[in-house]
Amino acid sequence: MLGQDLMKRLAARHEALGLDLPETDITDPVQVQQFFKRTNPEAVIHAAAFTAVDECERQPELAFRVNAEGTRNVAHACREEQLPMLYVSTDYVFDGEKPEPYVEEDTPNPISVYGRSKLQGERYVQETLDHYWIVRTSWLFGLKGKNFVEAILLKAAAGEHLRVVNDQVGAPTYSLDLAATIEQIVERGGGGVYHATNQGECSWFDFAREILRQAGADQVAVSPLSSSELDRPAHRPRNSRMRNARVEQEGLSLLPPWQDALGRYIASRPSSDEIRR
Repeated sequence: MLGQDLMKRLAARHEALGLDLPETDITDPVQVQQFFKRTNPEAVIHAAAFTAVDECERQPELAFRVNAEGTRNVAHACREEQLPMLYVSTDYVFDGEKPEPYVEEDTPNPISVYGRSKLQGERYVQETLDHYWIVRTSWLFGLKGKNFVEAILLKAAAGEHLRVVNDQVGAPTYSLDLAATIEQIVERGGGGVYHATNQGECSWFDFAREILRQAGADQVAVSPLSSSELDRPAHRPRNSRMRNARVEQEGLSLLPPWQDALGRYIASRPSSDEIRR
């Protein structure tokens, strides 16, 4: 999802080369090093991850092998080739207990295997490289990938009654908008940790209602429920709001409001009219 949008965005002004399974596996350091030596890049954007949050709880070794050790392999290969690296991280490095939006200097305290594995990836990047960017984002949705927007629209099209969590708050982020900001950070960012999300905030429940409204499916019933009622394997941060302070300070463009991003996403979906039929 994000990788495809990055390729589309970067290809307009750069020579962008994609790296993915099965051709290259980031958990194999030799494969990563060979790819970099063969292609001779000027910079590396590392967006690969095991992002199935509940599955990470069931397979913690795999989560750390991909998100932590895989990231260390990419960072070591960048160090060998003297390349700057951007690592895409997550709001899940925080515990969600802060009442205000998180800023880049806040101390991480993940409460899930996914969050801990991604934080370890951050630490490997910081320990290994002098020139790096870490970009934390949240609630990602985009074309050609599983995401919350698609789940809501598909369930609505099937006539299901929707029950959605209302006690977790964050910023839905469109992968196409995030790709544009990542390009800016690589080209102009000073380095270090950045938060990059679409502007504004909502609960998952509010997000679901706005999805249905913009899709012309206001008639679909949606009810709120608590995280404890949902009872998933992985704990989620109650507060995933992140202030994009570094983006602002460095004069980079803030991502548009999440409602605007959602509208553009829904308009671009191949099946954007399926609920209306």
